[in-house]
Amino acid sequence: MKRLGLIVALAALIAPEIASAQARSCITASEAEAMTLVALPDILRETGRVCGARLPATSLIRGGGTLIAKYESAADQAWPAARAAIVKLSDPAIDTLLQSDYARPLLTSLLVPFIVGRIGLEDCGTIDRLVTQLAPLPPRNMASVVVTALQYLKTEKARGRQVAVPDLPLCTNGNR
Repeated sequence: MKRLGLIVALAALIAPEIASAQARSCITASEAEAMTLVALPDILRETGRVCGARLPATSLIRGGGTLIAKYESAADQAWPAARAAIVKLSDPAIDTLLQSDYARPLLTSLLVPFIVGRIGLEDCGTIDRLVTQLAPLPPRNMASVVVTALQYLKTEKARGRQVAVPDLPLCTNGNR
C-alpha cells in the first residue's frame, strides 16, 4: 500500500509539472541525453516486443539480450543526472520522491508506452536497421543521436513542417 501511495503521489506531482515545464525551464542536450539513457532499455525491450512478429528471429532488437544489458548499465549511471533534470523541470519538492526505488520504474512505465505506441508496424524494419547500425556505439552516443534527431525535428516543426515530434522542453541552444 505504501508503494501505491508513492506511485500516485509521484504521478500527481510530476505530470502537471512536466506538462507546463516549457513555460518555466528547459533542459540541455546533456540532460536530455541522461533522460533518454534512462528510458532506452525499456524502449528497446518494448519495441522488440511490438515489432517481434515483423522481424526475423536474428533481429538485434527482437533478441534484446546483451544490447539491453549494455543500456541498463548506462541507465543506472545516467539516473542521477536524469533525476536532476526532472527536478529542474518540475518542483524541487519531488526530489525526495524521485529518490525512491520505485520512481524510476514508474516514470519509464508511464513514458515508454507513449513513445513505443507511436511506432507504426511498417516502421519496424527501419527501426531494427537503425538500432543494428547504432548498436556498436556507446550508449551515451546513441542517446546523443536520439536527442540530436529530436532537436532537428523540433526545429523543423517550428518552421511549420508537419512533423510528429513530442513537444519536449529542449533548450534552443542546447546549453541552458
